[in-house]
Amino acid sequence: MLALETHNLTKSYYNHTVVDNINLSVKQGDVFGFLGRNGAGKSTFINMVTGITLPTSGTYKIFGLNKDSGESFYNKIGVLPDYSTFYEDLNPIQHLDYFSKILGANKSKKELVNLLERVGLGDAVHVKSKKFSFGMKKKLGIAQAIVHDPELVFLDEPTSGVDADSVLNIHSIIEELAHNGKTIFLTSHNLDEIQKLCNQISIMAKGKIKCQGTMEELRKQHQTQIQVEFKHSPIKGESNKQSLKQLFNKIGNNVTWEEDYTLINVKDETDIPILNRALSKMNVDVYRVQVKELSLEEIFLGVNKKERSA
Repeated sequence: MLALETHNLTKSYYNHTVVDNINLSVKQGDVFGFLGRNGAGKSTFINMVTGITLPTSGTYKIFGLNKDSGESFYNKIGVLPDYSTFYEDLNPIQHLDYFSKILGANKSKKELVNLLERVGLGDAVHVKSKKFSFGMKKKLGIAQAIVHDPELVFLDEPTSGVDADSVLNIHSIIEELAHNGKTIFLTSHNLDEIQKLCNQISIMAKGKIKCQGTMEELRKQHQTQIQVEFKHSPIKGESNKQSLKQLFNKIGNNVTWEEDYTLINVKDETDIPILNRALSKMNVDVYRVQVKELSLEEIFLGVNKKERSA
Protein backbone atom coordinates (compact mmCIF):
# COMPACT_ATOMS: atom_id res chain seq x y z
CA MET A 1 0.00 0.00 0.00
CA LEU A 2 1.17 3.54 -0.72
CA ALA A 3 1.56 5.79 2.30
CA LEU A 4 2.00 8.86 0.08
CA GLU A 5 1.41 9.45 -3.61
CA THR A 6 1.46 12.66 -5.63
CA HIS A 7 0.46 13.33 -9.22
CA ASN A 8 1.92 16.37 -11.00
CA LEU A 9 1.99 18.26 -7.72
CA THR A 10 2.93 21.87 -8.39
CA LYS A 11 3.25 25.06 -6.38
CA SER A 12 3.92 28.43 -7.94
CA TYR A 13 4.15 31.91 -6.47
CA TYR A 14 3.45 34.49 -9.17
CA ASN A 15 5.82 33.50 -12.00
CA HIS A 16 8.12 31.38 -9.82
CA THR A 17 7.52 27.61 -9.67
CA VAL A 18 8.82 26.17 -6.40
CA VAL A 19 7.54 22.59 -6.79
CA ASP A 20 7.29 21.48 -10.40
CA ASN A 21 5.03 18.55 -11.39
CA ILE A 22 6.21 16.11 -8.73
CA ASN A 23 5.14 12.48 -9.11
CA LEU A 24 6.24 10.64 -6.00
CA SER A 25 5.27 7.35 -4.37
CA VAL A 26 6.24 6.29 -0.86
CA LYS A 27 5.39 2.74 0.20
CA GLN A 28 3.98 1.96 3.61
CA GLY A 29 6.79 1.02 5.99
CA ASP A 30 9.51 2.91 4.08
CA VAL A 31 12.04 5.16 5.75
CA PHE A 32 12.11 7.66 2.91
CA GLY A 33 14.91 10.19 2.64
CA PHE A 34 14.03 13.45 0.90
CA LEU A 35 17.09 15.51 -0.04
CA GLY A 36 17.73 18.85 -1.64
CA ARG A 37 19.66 22.05 -1.15
CA ASN A 38 18.05 25.00 0.61
CA GLY A 39 15.49 26.42 -1.78
CA ALA A 40 15.00 23.16 -3.67
CA GLY A 41 11.32 23.06 -2.68
CA LYS A 42 11.37 20.40 0.06
CA SER A 43 9.52 22.38 2.72
CA THR A 44 6.92 23.61 0.23
CA PHE A 45 6.33 20.04 -0.88
CA ILE A 46 5.87 18.86 2.72
CA ASN A 47 3.56 21.79 3.48
CA MET A 48 1.33 20.78 0.58
CA VAL A 49 1.06 17.08 1.39
CA THR A 50 0.40 17.79 5.07
CA GLY A 51 -2.46 20.14 4.23
CA ILE A 52 -0.79 23.40 5.28
CA THR A 53 -0.44 24.89 1.80
CA LEU A 54 -2.74 24.48 -1.19
CA PRO A 55 -1.16 23.19 -4.42
CA THR A 56 -1.36 25.35 -7.52
CA SER A 57 -2.16 22.17 -9.43
CA GLY A 58 -1.88 18.41 -9.11
CA THR A 59 -3.12 16.02 -6.44
CA TYR A 60 -1.84 14.03 -3.49
CA LYS A 61 -3.10 11.29 -1.20
CA ILE A 62 -1.97 9.88 2.13
CA PHE A 63 -3.17 6.31 2.54
CA GLY A 64 -5.78 7.14 -0.08
CA LEU A 65 -6.97 10.28 1.75
CA ASN A 66 -6.46 14.01 1.27
CA LYS A 67 -7.06 16.94 3.60
CA ASP A 68 -10.72 17.13 2.57
CA SER A 69 -11.16 13.83 4.43
CA GLY A 70 -10.98 15.81 7.69
CA GLU A 71 -9.87 14.25 10.96
CA SER A 72 -9.18 10.84 9.40
CA PHE A 73 -6.50 12.52 7.24
CA TYR A 74 -4.80 14.49 10.00
CA ASN A 75 -4.86 11.55 12.41
CA LYS A 76 -2.80 9.58 9.89
CA ILE A 77 0.13 12.00 9.96
CA GLY A 78 2.58 13.44 12.45
CA VAL A 79 4.82 16.38 11.59
CA LEU A 80 8.06 17.71 13.04
CA PRO A 81 8.88 21.01 11.28
CA ASP A 82 12.46 22.22 11.14
CA TYR A 83 11.67 24.88 13.74
CA SER A 84 8.97 24.00 16.27
CA THR A 85 7.21 26.59 18.40
CA PHE A 86 5.55 25.85 21.72
CA TYR A 87 3.44 27.55 24.35
CA GLU A 88 6.15 28.98 26.57
CA ASP A 89 4.31 28.61 29.87
CA LEU A 90 3.36 24.97 29.33
CA ASN A 91 5.60 22.10 30.35
CA PRO A 92 6.07 19.01 28.13
CA ILE A 93 3.34 17.00 29.89
CA GLN A 94 0.84 19.82 29.39
CA HIS A 95 1.88 20.22 25.76
CA LEU A 96 1.47 16.56 24.90
CA ASP A 97 -1.77 16.27 26.86
CA TYR A 98 -3.22 19.23 24.93
CA PHE A 99 -2.22 17.92 21.49
CA SER A 100 -3.16 14.32 22.21
CA LYS A 101 -6.67 15.48 23.11
CA ILE A 102 -6.93 17.63 19.97
CA LEU A 103 -6.01 14.56 17.92
CA GLY A 104 -8.39 12.30 19.84
CA ALA A 105 -5.65 10.20 21.42
CA ASN A 106 -6.40 11.08 25.09
CA LYS A 107 -3.18 9.59 26.43
CA SER A 108 -2.76 8.98 30.14
CA LYS A 109 -0.16 10.91 32.12
CA LYS A 110 1.90 7.73 32.47
CA GLU A 111 1.91 7.24 28.70
CA LEU A 112 2.99 10.83 28.15
CA VAL A 113 5.81 10.52 30.69
CA ASN A 114 6.97 7.31 29.03
CA LEU A 115 7.05 9.07 25.65
CA LEU A 116 9.02 11.99 27.06
CA GLU A 117 11.51 9.58 28.60
CA ARG A 118 11.77 7.84 25.24
CA VAL A 119 12.79 11.04 23.46
CA GLY A 120 15.24 12.04 26.21
CA LEU A 121 13.17 14.54 28.21
CA GLY A 122 12.56 12.40 31.27
CA ASP A 123 14.31 14.92 33.53
CA ALA A 124 12.37 17.91 32.19
CA VAL A 125 8.72 16.80 32.22
CA HIS A 126 7.72 19.68 34.52
CA VAL A 127 10.02 22.38 33.10
CA LYS A 128 8.30 25.15 31.13
CA SER A 129 9.21 25.12 27.47
CA LYS A 130 10.45 28.73 27.56
CA LYS A 131 13.47 27.37 29.45
CA PHE A 132 14.20 24.72 26.83
CA SER A 133 17.31 24.75 24.67
CA PHE A 134 16.98 24.32 20.91
CA GLY A 135 17.85 20.63 21.24
CA MET A 136 15.26 20.08 23.96
CA LYS A 137 12.62 21.73 21.78
CA LYS A 138 13.58 19.37 18.97
CA LYS A 139 12.97 16.39 21.25
CA LEU A 140 9.62 17.76 22.39
CA GLY A 141 8.71 18.32 18.74
CA ILE A 142 9.39 14.66 17.99
CA ALA A 143 7.24 13.58 20.95
CA GLN A 144 4.46 15.87 19.75
CA ALA A 145 4.70 14.45 16.21
CA ILE A 146 4.18 10.86 17.38
CA VAL A 147 1.97 11.32 20.47
CA HIS A 148 -1.17 10.17 18.59
CA ASP A 149 0.56 7.12 17.05
CA PRO A 150 0.37 8.30 13.41
CA GLU A 151 0.94 6.01 10.43
CA LEU A 152 3.12 8.48 8.50
CA VAL A 153 5.62 10.72 10.29
CA PHE A 154 7.27 13.72 8.59
CA LEU A 155 10.56 14.58 10.29
CA ASP A 156 12.27 17.74 9.03
CA GLU A 157 15.86 17.88 10.29
CA PRO A 158 15.15 15.85 13.46
CA THR A 159 18.77 15.78 14.66
CA SER A 160 19.92 19.33 13.88
CA GLY A 161 21.10 21.15 16.99
CA VAL A 162 21.21 18.11 19.30
CA ASP A 163 24.20 16.42 20.90
CA ALA A 164 25.74 13.16 19.72
CA ASP A 165 23.99 10.97 22.33
CA SER A 166 20.64 12.50 21.41
CA VAL A 167 21.31 11.89 17.71
CA LEU A 168 21.80 8.19 18.41
CA ASN A 169 18.63 8.13 20.50
CA ILE A 170 16.61 9.80 17.74
CA HIS A 171 17.99 7.32 15.22
CA SER A 172 16.86 4.55 17.55
CA ILE A 173 13.35 6.05 17.70
CA ILE A 174 13.16 6.23 13.90
CA GLU A 175 14.29 2.61 13.58
CA GLU A 176 11.78 1.55 16.24
CA LEU A 177 8.93 3.34 14.44
CA ALA A 178 9.90 1.69 11.17
CA HIS A 179 10.11 -1.70 12.86
CA ASN A 180 6.54 -1.16 14.08
CA GLY A 181 5.34 -0.58 10.52
CA LYS A 182 5.27 3.22 10.53
CA THR A 183 6.31 5.17 7.45
CA ILE A 184 8.96 7.86 7.97
CA PHE A 185 9.46 10.79 5.59
CA LEU A 186 12.84 12.21 6.59
CA THR A 187 14.66 15.33 5.47
CA SER A 188 18.15 16.06 6.70
CA HIS A 189 21.30 17.89 5.68
CA ASN A 190 23.24 15.05 7.31
CA LEU A 191 23.72 12.79 4.30
CA ASP A 192 25.38 10.04 6.36
CA GLU A 193 22.22 9.95 8.47
CA ILE A 194 20.02 9.53 5.39
CA GLN A 195 22.30 6.82 4.00
CA LYS A 196 22.24 4.96 7.32
CA LEU A 197 18.51 5.11 8.02
CA CYS A 198 16.65 5.22 4.69
CA ASN A 199 15.75 2.37 2.38
CA GLN A 200 14.50 4.79 -0.29
CA ILE A 201 16.07 8.15 -1.17
CA SER A 202 14.92 10.97 -3.44
CA ILE A 203 16.99 13.98 -4.49
CA MET A 204 15.22 17.21 -5.40
CA ALA A 205 16.69 20.19 -7.23
CA LYS A 206 15.01 23.30 -8.61
CA GLY A 207 11.57 21.98 -7.73
CA LYS A 208 11.96 18.65 -9.54
CA ILE A 209 12.81 15.10 -8.46
CA LYS A 210 16.11 14.29 -10.14
CA CYS A 211 16.56 10.70 -8.99
CA GLN A 212 15.07 8.18 -6.60
CA GLY A 213 15.82 4.66 -5.41
CA THR A 214 17.78 2.56 -2.96
CA MET A 215 21.45 3.38 -2.41
CA GLU A 216 22.34 0.49 -4.72
CA GLU A 217 20.03 1.83 -7.43
CA LEU A 218 21.38 5.37 -7.06
CA ARG A 219 24.94 4.09 -7.37
CA LYS A 220 24.08 2.23 -10.57
CA GLN A 221 22.53 5.41 -11.97
CA HIS A 222 25.54 7.60 -11.20
CA GLN A 223 28.64 5.41 -10.97
CA THR A 224 30.17 4.54 -14.35
CA GLN A 225 33.19 2.76 -12.89
CA ILE A 226 34.08 0.90 -9.70
CA GLN A 227 37.50 1.31 -8.10
CA VAL A 228 38.81 -1.94 -6.60
CA GLU A 229 41.90 -2.50 -4.49
CA PHE A 230 43.35 -6.00 -4.18
CA LYS A 231 45.72 -6.33 -1.23
CA HIS A 232 47.87 -9.38 -1.93
CA SER A 233 51.21 -11.14 -1.50
CA PRO A 234 54.04 -10.24 -3.89
CA ILE A 235 53.64 -11.59 -7.43
CA LYS A 236 56.49 -13.99 -8.18
CA GLY A 237 57.89 -14.52 -11.65
CA GLU A 238 58.07 -12.09 -14.54
CA SER A 239 55.79 -14.21 -16.76
CA ASN A 240 53.11 -14.23 -14.04
CA LYS A 241 53.35 -10.45 -13.72
CA GLN A 242 52.99 -9.94 -17.47
CA SER A 243 50.04 -12.33 -17.74
CA LEU A 244 48.22 -10.60 -14.90
CA LYS A 245 48.96 -7.15 -16.32
CA GLN A 246 47.55 -8.15 -19.70
CA LEU A 247 44.36 -9.48 -18.10
CA PHE A 248 43.90 -6.50 -15.77
CA ASN A 249 44.45 -4.01 -18.60
CA LYS A 250 41.99 -5.91 -20.80
CA ILE A 251 39.23 -5.95 -18.17
CA GLY A 252 39.72 -2.54 -16.55
CA ASN A 253 41.66 0.70 -16.74
CA ASN A 254 43.79 3.04 -14.63
CA VAL A 255 45.64 0.05 -13.19
CA THR A 256 48.23 0.78 -10.49
CA TRP A 257 50.67 -2.02 -9.56
CA GLU A 258 52.52 -2.08 -6.25
CA GLU A 259 54.29 -4.95 -4.55
CA ASP A 260 51.50 -5.74 -2.10
CA TYR A 261 48.41 -4.20 -3.70
CA THR A 262 46.84 -3.46 -7.07
CA LEU A 263 44.30 -0.73 -7.91
CA ILE A 264 41.99 -0.98 -10.90
CA ASN A 265 38.82 0.61 -12.24
CA VAL A 266 36.23 -1.81 -13.64
CA LYS A 267 32.86 -1.24 -15.27
CA ASP A 268 30.93 -3.94 -13.44
CA GLU A 269 31.23 -5.80 -10.13
CA THR A 270 31.10 -9.12 -12.04
CA ASP A 271 34.68 -8.34 -13.18
CA ILE A 272 35.96 -8.55 -9.60
CA PRO A 273 35.79 -12.36 -9.12
CA ILE A 274 37.47 -12.87 -12.52
CA LEU A 275 40.45 -10.83 -11.38
CA ASN A 276 40.45 -12.48 -7.97
CA ARG A 277 40.59 -15.95 -9.54
CA ALA A 278 43.41 -14.87 -11.84
CA LEU A 279 45.52 -13.81 -8.86
CA SER A 280 44.83 -17.06 -7.03
CA LYS A 281 45.70 -19.08 -10.15
CA MET A 282 49.15 -17.45 -10.10
CA ASN A 283 49.53 -18.50 -6.44
CA VAL A 284 49.08 -14.92 -5.26
CA ASP A 285 47.41 -14.79 -1.85
CA VAL A 286 44.60 -12.21 -1.78
CA TYR A 287 44.28 -10.79 1.73
CA ARG A 288 41.57 -8.22 1.14
CA VAL A 289 39.41 -6.83 -1.65
CA GLN A 290 38.16 -3.26 -1.09
CA VAL A 291 35.55 -1.73 -3.35
CA LYS A 292 35.16 2.05 -3.38
CA GLU A 293 31.49 2.81 -3.91
CA LEU A 294 29.92 6.22 -4.36
CA SER A 295 28.66 7.70 -1.13
CA LEU A 296 25.34 9.51 -0.95
CA GLU A 297 27.29 12.74 -0.54
CA GLU A 298 29.10 12.18 -3.84
CA ILE A 299 25.84 11.34 -5.62
CA PHE A 300 24.12 14.40 -4.12
CA LEU A 301 26.97 16.71 -5.15
CA GLY A 302 27.01 15.20 -8.63
CA VAL A 303 23.28 15.78 -9.12
CA ASN A 304 23.53 19.41 -8.04
CA LYS A 305 26.65 20.00 -10.13
CA LYS A 306 24.72 18.90 -13.22
CA GLU A 307 21.91 21.28 -12.29
CA ARG A 308 24.28 24.23 -11.97
CA SER A 309 25.89 23.49 -15.33
CA ALA A 310 22.58 22.88 -17.10
